[in-house]
Amino acid sequence: MKIVVNGEPLEAFGKTLADLLDQVGHGSSKVATAVNETFVPADRRETHTLATGDRVEIVAPRQGG
Repeated sequence: MKIVVNGEPLEAFGKTLADLLDQVGHGSSKVATAVNETFVPADRRETHTLATGDRVEIVAPRQGG
């Protein structure tokens, strides 16, 4: 299905937000996620299904100083 991840179009192969995180390399990372501007907690990613046209934001913490 075609979705948008962090402003970029992407062909998602799984059905859930957890599947998408695995696909883009964030499966075991500590990240914050939102779908269509609504925060999705980590414990709901396995059951949160995605649909064509969804807008997903994935935010990872950064180190720096």
